[in-house]
Amino acid sequence: MGDVLAGIQATWEFETDSVLIRFERGIRTPKLFSALRERRIPHEALAGVTLSPGKRGTVVLRAEPRPGADPLMEAAAGQLKDTSDPYRLVLPAERETLAEYYADELRAALPGDADSPADRYLVAAPEGPLGFKAYDGKASFDGSKVSFRWFWTGASTAKWKAGDQSFPLAELSGVEWRSPEILEGYLRLLRRDPDGSGATQPDQDPAAVVFGLGYGPVHESLPFAAAVLQAVRTHAPAPALAAARASRRDPADIADRIRHLGDLHGAGLVTDEEFHLKKAELLAEL
Repeated sequence: MGDVLAGIQATWEFETDSVLIRFERGIRTPKLFSALRERRIPHEALAGVTLSPGKRGTVVLRAEPRPGADPLMEAAAGQLKDTSDPYRLVLPAERETLAEYYADELRAALPGDADSPADRYLVAAPEGPLGFKAYDGKASFDGSKVSFRWFWTGASTAKWKAGDQSFPLAELSGVEWRSPEILEGYLRLLRRDPDGSGATQPDQDPAAVVFGLGYGPVHESLPFAAAVLQAVRTHAPAPALAAARASRRDPADIADRIRHLGDLHGAGLVTDEEFHLKKAELLAEL
């Protein structure tokens, strides 16, 4: 192929083994598209192609991502609105014939096992470091660990008692993202060694940050979730090594948590008994 199909808010460049999607920047362009900028989608990452009528004199060309091929779409889990779907190209109706031509070309390039889930990620997630502000804390990812730093104004007492959190990739098995565009959205880290926190409400779970009006927007929190998910799946260490790493805690992290525990104690939010008990537990993790 090697041709270009320009649509509304995006341009698809058809290459020998992939489609390069370049997103336009502008006031009307979804912020997620602006954040992604461009994405290369290998043919082997696609499960199908459709062309259908759109709204107000348009047609919609959509490439169906193959299950398990794209960490962004896996993290989104079907929660994206049509207007924010990065696999969707909207075109003026007069380009329908041209769009059908490229749809046929893409269908011919699909892999023979397109109906089966991919055994690895084939589309790259956004690169780190990444971060965003949630309602109850700031989330950051430096490529090797995810950190949560709680806000006094939003974090629950349970999170303040637990202290700021740092999760090495070796301790994680995945990410659960619930869109900030729905009620009670959040981002939760899934642990390799569950401690029961997954059954806890996100606002009480130290392995989760909760969203709110203006906090954790899709264009910031979803690429973050995808980057963490890809890193977890791609760089997962051997079980024995993961267990060894999980058994040791970073002394700096322990010191931070004791400091926050002291702040809570000084503010009267934890009792003397709770303070000394939790401090002993933290010191035992060193």
